[in-house]
Parts: sequence; structure tokens; C-alpha cells
Amino acid sequence: MQTEKPSAKMDEEKFRKLVAGKWKASLTLTAIMMAAYFGFILVLAYAPHLLAVKIGEHMTLGIPIGIMIIVLAIFLTGVYVFWANSSYDKSVQEVLKSMRRR
Repeated sequence: MQTEKPSAKMDEEKFRKLVAGKWKASLTLTAIMMAAYFGFILVLAYAPHLLAVKIGEHMTLGIPIGIMIIVLAIFLTGVYVFWANSSYDKSVQEVLKSMRRR
């Protein structure tokens, strides 16, 4: 029976932490976006008078809030890309290098 090397277990643990970190980041950002989007849709469905408030001669409150939802999506995408490029990708490369050395 062959036993695993200690470094193999460490690599496996690092890999598991990477996967867990990726899921945590992804689900957190997804939850923020879903809460904002569905919150907007629920207000639109059940209290449209709140979004119909005029904030100018030709604009209602719903338009800038809708634009803010779109900007939030772009911002959260940027946060994920920044995190992935600055932290996650480097950690993946380190784990891959250590696995190749065996």
C-alpha cells in the first residue's frame, strides 16, 4: 500500500482552500447582485409609486435607480476580476507548480 507524501496532502489542502475561497467570493458577489436586482423588481411590482416619483421634468426616480443597478453589476464584475487577477490566479499557479514538482 502506497502512502501519500506530506506535500501532496498540503497541496490538496491548498487546492481545497482555493476552491472554497472562489465559491465564497462568487456567491457573495452573486448574492449582492441578486438582492439589488430582485429588490428593484419587487419594488417595481409591488410599490411602483415609489419609482414613479418625479425628479425632474421628464425623469422619474426609477431611471437612475435602474442605471445604478447596471453600474453595480459592472462594479461587482470588476471587483471579481481584480480579486481573481491579484490573488486567486497567483495562488492557483503556486499550487500547480508545487504539484508539478512531485
